[in-house]
Amino acid sequence: MSESVENTRDSKRRAPAGKGERLADWADGRLGINTLAKTQMRKIFPDHWSFMFGEICLYSFLILILTGVYLTFFFEPSGSEVIYDGVYTPLKGIQMTRAYESTVDISMEVRGGLLIRQIHHWAALVFVAGMLVHMMRVFFTGAFRKPRELNWVFGWTLLFLGLITGLTGYSLPDDLLSGTGIRFAQGAILAIPVVGTYISLFLFGGEFPGDAIIPRLFSVHVLLLPGIMLGLVVAHLILVFFHKHTQFAGPGKTEKNVVGAPFMPIYIAKAGGFFFLVFGVLAIMGAVATINPVWTMGPFRPDLVSTGAQPDWYLGFSEGLIRVMPSWEINAWGHTLQLGVFIPFSLFPLILAAIGVYPFIEAWVTGDKREHHIVDRPRNAPVRTGLGVAWLTVFGVLMIGGGNDLWATHFHLSINAITWFVRIAFFVAPVLAFFVTHRWCLGLQHRDREKVLHGRESGTIKRLPHGEYVEVHVPLSQGELYKLTAHEQPKPYEIGPLVDAHGVARKVTRGEKLRARLGRAMFGPSAQVPKATPEEYLEIQQSGGGDGHH
Repeated sequence: MSESVENTRDSKRRAPAGKGERLADWADGRLGINTLAKTQMRKIFPDHWSFMFGEICLYSFLILILTGVYLTFFFEPSGSEVIYDGVYTPLKGIQMTRAYESTVDISMEVRGGLLIRQIHHWAALVFVAGMLVHMMRVFFTGAFRKPRELNWVFGWTLLFLGLITGLTGYSLPDDLLSGTGIRFAQGAILAIPVVGTYISLFLFGGEFPGDAIIPRLFSVHVLLLPGIMLGLVVAHLILVFFHKHTQFAGPGKTEKNVVGAPFMPIYIAKAGGFFFLVFGVLAIMGAVATINPVWTMGPFRPDLVSTGAQPDWYLGFSEGLIRVMPSWEINAWGHTLQLGVFIPFSLFPLILAAIGVYPFIEAWVTGDKREHHIVDRPRNAPVRTGLGVAWLTVFGVLMIGGGNDLWATHFHLSINAITWFVRIAFFVAPVLAFFVTHRWCLGLQHRDREKVLHGRESGTIKRLPHGEYVEVHVPLSQGELYKLTAHEQPKPYEIGPLVDAHGVARKVTRGEKLRARLGRAMFGPSAQVPKATPEEYLEIQQSGGGDGHH
């Protein structure tokens, strides 16, 4: 009996492998897929709601590619003039470019064309918004620190390219609104001293508007920029896998481990469901919320401008810079330098660059060379949080400037008053935002310190034997205590003695002085509340503070 069972087992072992198994063995022997899967498919990802912003960016980008491919089948990027003779009666007999005509045809005649167009446009808006919010989450929590500086640069580059890609796609239909945007961009290019005219002639293939700009924008929008962005997205994800994901402080979480769910099967199931959720929301938005109705705008004409013409939200701050800038100009030697356009045009990339270079400035100030996988709570980095809020405040103020005409008409305000408000707020509002945020963070630090030492307020009032009324406090659990005290409090950089042991004055460079000043501002006594120590906690508990009465 035992021999028959053993023979049966041997026959099963010697059974020929199936085609799928043989193919898998062949691929694994040459590509090492099995080894790679074992190490990466079980990679742990932490679970936190703020991490969804990055996923929204990725899924919106994929939806953009899918819908964009569909639209390229029907869109004709041509600046040649035609007479419209389609199904949309109000435009019949009107002269327009083939690009505009094909856009109207997609909206009116292609089955599902309008839905795909609107999903594509909404996905672009959500994509840029997701990138901005995702980057600010990384910024406020300090997730950009070593070893993720390069990934921060990739993310910043994706945001900048996303703005440019949105502008090129927004300009393709050649309707009156998008044509006004191209004219706006051309005017900004012309303001560049010396070379502005030559750059404009090169881009437009001659005088504005020409018939070459739309095909060129199409190539840039469909091939060049998406290709670069796809490469950056892949590199970004590879680095996320390689460096592992950041996580917030908590019990069992250290700089050397990750607490969460494995990539396969839990995380991939959640990610798949979330992808279809994002796709579904964008589909609903595309179906019920009209966006960019080009048929109501009409074709672009250089002698007309749409009333209330506005770019997409992510370019509103760039237009706000130009709208509120005084019309300064310099005339010298027969040439005009239009400072009212050139200065805002220069500030546009500088405002974006300010948030891009900050991680390297902080790394230089702290001199910290360690790897960081535990992120900060924003309240524990008041200066960084204040600077981030100040940057967002500048962004918001300029958005108001970019829509000053709509603010004036909708709220019955003076457009001149709005312009002056934006001019003043551009300098004042960020300072106020920084001060308020800084004080708010310090207040939250004080509250955390009190919670650690005295516990959480229960709302229960108790009368003591001698008649005093006190509130009963509930002690925090060890996990909660750890979360509130796990953060580091870096010491500011110190120059040290200016005279060495031999009485010789030590040379201190300007860079060292600047680094010391910034270090005191960012990590000095005015920037952080000393967190509760174990000795203070035990002293209060032993002195009667741990009986729950405070």
